[in-house]
Formats: sequence, C-alpha cells, structure tokens
Amino acid sequence: MSNDIPSEVPPDAEAPAECLSCLKPAELCVCDGVTPIDNRIALLVLQHPQEQDKTLGTARLAALHFTRSDMRIGLSWPSLAKALGRPADPRRWAVLYLGSAKAADLAPGAEVVALDAKGAALADQATALAHLDGVIVLDGTWSQAKALWWRNAWLLKCQRVILGPKRPSRYGRVRTEPRSDSLSTIEAAGLLLGRLEGRPEIAETLDATFQRMLDAFRAARAGQSRPPRPDRRFRPQGRGRGRRRPPPSV
Repeated sequence: MSNDIPSEVPPDAEAPAECLSCLKPAELCVCDGVTPIDNRIALLVLQHPQEQDKTLGTARLAALHFTRSDMRIGLSWPSLAKALGRPADPRRWAVLYLGSAKAADLAPGAEVVALDAKGAALADQATALAHLDGVIVLDGTWSQAKALWWRNAWLLKCQRVILGPKRPSRYGRVRTEPRSDSLSTIEAAGLLLGRLEGRPEIAETLDATFQRMLDAFRAARAGQSRPPRPDRRFRPQGRGRGRRRPPPSV
C-alpha cells in the first residue's frame, strides 16, 4: 500500500481542528465512512500547489479511497518514476487531461476516450486502454491543470484520456465548474478507474463519499451566523475591481 496518509488519531489525543487524514475542518470530515478499495490499476494524483482547498477540494479523499494510490503536490517532476518514487513505464500509464477535447464530440456516449497525439479519438479504444498499470489525475483549476500538463513533458509518453460523464458534477451550485463535462477529482478518479477496471461500484462508492462531504458542507454552512467569505471560484468572470456578488446559495 503506497498511500501513506495517516488514517487514525491516537485515542488519548485531543480532538484536532482538522482531520489528520483528509486535512479538512472537523465538521467536513467524512473519513469514518471511507473503506479502502483494492484497486488493480494504481492512481497518482498530481496536485498544483495553489489548489490545496481544504474546504471543497477532493484530491486527498480520492487518494484515501484506494490501497494503491499516491498524491504529490508540486509543479514538475523529472519523470513518472520520480513522481511515484519507484520504477514505472509511462507508456503503461494513462493521464486524464481534457484540454480542448470533448468526448461528446469525439466519441458520443463513451465515458472514457483514449486520444492520439493530435487529440483525436483512437480507432482501437480497447487496445489503448488495456493492460494499464496506472492512471494520473491532475488536480487544480483549468489553468493549473494546463500548467501541470505543459511543465511535465513526460506526460506526453502516457496514454492521454478524457471523460464523457453522463451527468454533471455533484458540485452543482456549491462550486462552479468551467465546463459541463468537468468533474471533481474524486468523481473523475471514480469514473476513470471504475470504467477501466470494469467495476462500476468504484464510481458509486466515491460518489457516495463526495455526496456526504457536500452534505456536511451544506449543514455546516447553514449553521453559520453570517454568510461565509466568497470562494474564489465564485468570482464573476470579466469584471474589474468593483463590488463582487456573493456566492450562490446552497
């Protein structure tokens, strides 16, 4: 098991303000319901250093769900092996990077689509997605994911994949997503590994954890005496420094 995130707090320790596993505020922690999944295909989450959102981020929760998972925070690594800390062949790994490609345009109805170097759907999808050792998920905003993609040239050696989810992200009005096919990291990891391993229960399990986190967030927010500070993702696009609109209600 490569996931080295601590999962327990000593029984005699004073309750911390945030969970030592998911690093979320105690009222948002749902780690007690996380049962590790024995995954055949490994998961590597590369998180942009500016995307450490302890309130609504889901990268650490996604990693906690799998016995074979690693999470790294940074901008660049010399190779896949350096990022993992062990030998690895990037040609046997897939990387999830949407870019400008849309599964609905390239392969309507497909939830996981393998692309060639030019961003077109490969003719033989089954062969491209077979025998993978692992998958890489880039965690960050649209521009942060793009930065990770371009700063790590070895990612081009991996099999690029995109997702075509059948429903929008569960974030809904809680956190605005840039595209209708954009998902949270935990949703993307669940959908990707669930489809690649032929185990739809993986996606169902991660979706359930994500929903519990969102429910906890709504409950905590409803109990506040004053509205929380607007999340940076709620800022209207194309506006100057005038008065900002408050975030939409949950």
